[in-house]
Amino acid sequence: MRALLAPEPPSISYLSPTRTAKARNIFHWKIQTSLRFASINGGCSIRSRSMCLNVRSALDSATIDQIGLPESDIRNPSVSPSYRSWKLPKPNQTVLDAQARVCTGPIQTKPLGEEQALKVLDTILRSAKGELKDEEEVSKAQLGAFFAGMTIRANTFPEATQWSDGERRAVNKFWPLLVRVLPPDVLFVADPEGSIMGIGGSIGPHYVGNGPTEMRLVGALREVLAGGHLGYEEVQGVLRDALPLKLEDKKSAGVSESLLSAFLIGQRMNRETDRELKAYCLAFDDELGPQPVADVRSLTHYGEPYDGNTRYFRNTLFVAAVRSCYSESCLLHGVEWMPPKRTRESLFESEINYEALSRSPYHQTLTGDAASLFRGAVGREASSCAHYLCSPFVLCSVLSKYTPWGGVTEEQMLKFMGANTQLSPLQATKLLEDEGVGFAYLSQREAQPSLHSIIGLREHIKKRPPLATSEKVQQLVRAQGREAMVAGFYHEGYEEPLLMLMRRRGVHSGLVVKGEEGALSMTTKSRSVNASKGLPVNYCSGFRSLSATSALELDGVSRKNFNFVIDAKDYGFEPTDTPRTDRSIFLAPVLEPEISSSTTPPLFPHTFFPNNSSGDKRHFMVSKNIELGLAALRGEKGPAYDRIVLNAGMVDHLLGCDGAEDIFSALDRAREAIDSGKALNRLLNYIRISHKVK
Repeated sequence: MRALLAPEPPSISYLSPTRTAKARNIFHWKIQTSLRFASINGGCSIRSRSMCLNVRSALDSATIDQIGLPESDIRNPSVSPSYRSWKLPKPNQTVLDAQARVCTGPIQTKPLGEEQALKVLDTILRSAKGELKDEEEVSKAQLGAFFAGMTIRANTFPEATQWSDGERRAVNKFWPLLVRVLPPDVLFVADPEGSIMGIGGSIGPHYVGNGPTEMRLVGALREVLAGGHLGYEEVQGVLRDALPLKLEDKKSAGVSESLLSAFLIGQRMNRETDRELKAYCLAFDDELGPQPVADVRSLTHYGEPYDGNTRYFRNTLFVAAVRSCYSESCLLHGVEWMPPKRTRESLFESEINYEALSRSPYHQTLTGDAASLFRGAVGREASSCAHYLCSPFVLCSVLSKYTPWGGVTEEQMLKFMGANTQLSPLQATKLLEDEGVGFAYLSQREAQPSLHSIIGLREHIKKRPPLATSEKVQQLVRAQGREAMVAGFYHEGYEEPLLMLMRRRGVHSGLVVKGEEGALSMTTKSRSVNASKGLPVNYCSGFRSLSATSALELDGVSRKNFNFVIDAKDYGFEPTDTPRTDRSIFLAPVLEPEISSSTTPPLFPHTFFPNNSSGDKRHFMVSKNIELGLAALRGEKGPAYDRIVLNAGMVDHLLGCDGAEDIFSALDRAREAIDSGKALNRLLNYIRISHKVK
C-alpha cells in the first residue's frame, strides 16, 4: 500500500517509502528563463520577458505626505533595517529582559537575581516619576505584563519558580516607593487581593476599572491572576470589548494597556484551556462580515508563525505557487512584522571575528554603560578600559539591542517583489479563482484589524500570548470544495491544540508540522545526533476525512489520524544543509558612508557592508530569501529547490489531495510544476494581477 497514512498509530513512526523500485533521477528536467533577481540603484527588480517590477528607494517625508502614500506602501527593505513601524513606541530594554524570564510557564520561568530585580524596580520607579523619556520609559503594557507575571508566580507557581529571596528583598525595598507613584490599575495587577505586597494592599481588592469595558476586564483578570481559567463567552466578551486598541498620545482609548497586557500574558502563563483557545481563535471571524466563498475545488489555509523566520529559508510562498499549478489553491495569511521572541543580540554573537576586532582602526575606549552594552551585546566579558570598535561595531551593538529586526514573512517578500499586500478577503477570493494564479495572501491588517491593532502591545508583552497560536488557524475565506489547514509549531504540547482548532473550523483535513524554526518548512537536512530534546524537526501530525463531510459532522470513525517523522532521504533527496538568510544582515543604513567591505576588516564575515560604487551588495534576509526561492522556481537544482518540492508533495500526500495517493507521484508532480516554468509564471501573475483585482 503506497499511502503513508495509517489510522491511529500507537506512537511516532519514522516515515518510510513503500516502493522498492530503482530510484528515479529526480533532476531530469531543464528550463531556461530570462527572469533574474538583482539589486539596481538601491532597489530590487524582477525581470521577465513581459514584466519589470522595481522597488524604489525610500522617499523623503515631504514627498510621502504630498502624494498621500501610507508608510506600508513605500518602505523599501533595501534601505531599511526593519519592517517595524517607526510609529510604535519602543519598550524599555531593562524591563523587557526581565519579562523574558518571569512572564512564561511554571517550568520555564527563571526567577530574577537580587541585582537584576533591584535594577528593574529602580527603572520602573524612575520611569513612573518621569525621570525617563522616550524609549527609556517603561510602558503601561510592560508594567501590566511584568507585574502579572510576578503575581501569578507568587499565587500559583511551584516553589522552584516562585519569587527568589533576591526578588523578595528587592520588592521589600522598592514597593513602599512604588506604591506612591504607580497608577491604580498597575497596583491592582501587582496585588489584586492585597495579600502579596503588604503596603498599599487595600487598592487591589476594591479596584473596578474605569467604565464597563474595564469592569469586565478587571473581573476576568482577577480569576486569571489567581491562576484560574475562563469560559468561552467570557474570553470572547473581553476581547471584543477591548479591541481594536487605539493608541493616541500613548494612551489607550477604552481600555487600560496595563490590564489588557496582564490579561493576555496571564492566560498564556496559566496555559490556556481548549475553550479559551477556541475563544481567541473565533473571536473576530465576523469582524468584516461573513467570509467570502471561493469557487475552487480545493483550498488549503497556511498558518505560518506570524513573527517569521530569522535564520532559515522560508519556502511557503513558493510552495503555494507550485501547488496552485495543479488546482490545489492556497491561502496564506500573516503580517508584515510581528515582534520576535528571539533576542536581537543573538543575531550578532555568531558573526563576530574577534581577531579582526582587536586590529580594527575604528575603535575607542569604552567605559561605564557603553562597556556594559558591549558586553551584553556580544556575550563576552571585557575590561572596562579595553579598545573596541566604535564604528561600525558599537553602532551595530546598539542596533542589536534596541532595533527589533524580526523575521522574514510572506508579506515582506511580496511587498519587496512589488505585489499588492493590501487585499481584502473578497479580492483574495478572486485571485484564488483566477486560472493563472490560484493562490493568495491576506494581511491581518486588512482581514482582522482588531487583532492587528495590538502588534505594538505584543512587542511590550515580550512573550507570545495565546493569539500566537490561534492566529495560525484562521479561515478568512471559505471554499465551495474541500478545505484543509496546515500550521507550524515548535513547542511540544501545542500540536494537539492546533489540531483541535482545525477540527473546530470544520475542515476536511488538518496537518501540523514542526519545521525549522517552528515554521512549516520540512527539511532535507539529516538530523544531528546532538539535536535538541522533544519532537524532532519534520514531525507531522494530522487528520483527514474519508468523505466529503466536514470535520464538524464526522463521528470520529470516518477520520484517519496520523503522526510521522519525515526522512527526506527515503524519497531520493540528498541530505543538505538548509539555506540560511541571516548570513547577509543588511547594516548599511546605519553605518558611516565611507565604511565598506574594501576598507574595513571583516569583523562580520557574513555581513555585507555598503559600497557606494555598487548596489549589488545591498542584500539582506528578505532579498536573500526571495533570491533562493526564485532561483528554485527557475529550475535551479539545490537545497531550496528540494525543500520546495518536498513540502509541496508531502503536504499534498498527507492531506489526501487528489492525485497524491502515491508520495512519489506527488513529488514528481511538484517537480514538473517547477521545471515547466508554471510555478514561476503563477508567482509573476500574482504580482501583476494583485494590483488589478477590484
